[in-house]
Amino acid sequence: MSLATLDLPTARPVTPLAPVPDVPDATPRLRAVPDGTEARGFVLYVGIDEAKAADSGTDLGKIVEQLKQLAAQLAPASETYAAVALAPRGAGGRDVDVVRLALQDPAALAKHRQVEEPVAKPKGGVIIDISRKRLVLDGESAALTYKEFELLQYLVLREGRTIDRSELITSLWAAGDEEIPNERTIDVHVRRLRAKLGAYEDIVRTVRGVGYRFDRHADVSIRYASTPSPDFF
Repeated sequence: MSLATLDLPTARPVTPLAPVPDVPDATPRLRAVPDGTEARGFVLYVGIDEAKAADSGTDLGKIVEQLKQLAAQLAPASETYAAVALAPRGAGGRDVDVVRLALQDPAALAKHRQVEEPVAKPKGGVIIDISRKRLVLDGESAALTYKEFELLQYLVLREGRTIDRSELITSLWAAGDEEIPNERTIDVHVRRLRAKLGAYEDIVRTVRGVGYRFDRHADVSIRYASTPSPDFF
């Protein structure tokens, strides 16, 4: 008795499945962002003056516009705001360091304080102490109101730039304030501030038809806070 031979199909090799990549639980966080906070944007300091820009065949306005266009191209939902950093003509140092200091970068301010004059100063002159919110004239504290010091601080932090009255109103008065400000309100506060500055009243200069500007004298020193002022955006 013979056995019939059965033709069985040849088994096909099994292709191993590709490994499934691990999906991160969340978007990787920037190392500079502490827990409990979120990144809402960034600051890019660009150090270049008008002369160097002109040598490159451009100007600051064109550079700003192209950076804004690039941001819109990369992320259409992004919002941009540009501020020009002003410094006294002929100020030394690297352009980017001057820009960081002018725009109140905390690290730049800390470095600047290390090379400033010692805290102990002889009697005389003006000390605008932003860190302690006080004004010292010839060794004596001046009795400024809260709004008067905020006005002086706003001008000091924007040294060299003329601030118009409308900007002072929108920056120093909130919607819920009891006082309803107008351009005359600014003039009244400036007049009172100058009266308390006495012999140093001209550090707050009037730019006719425009607004006001802080002009630093040789006998004026500024003590900055360890962090940027909350009025500086």
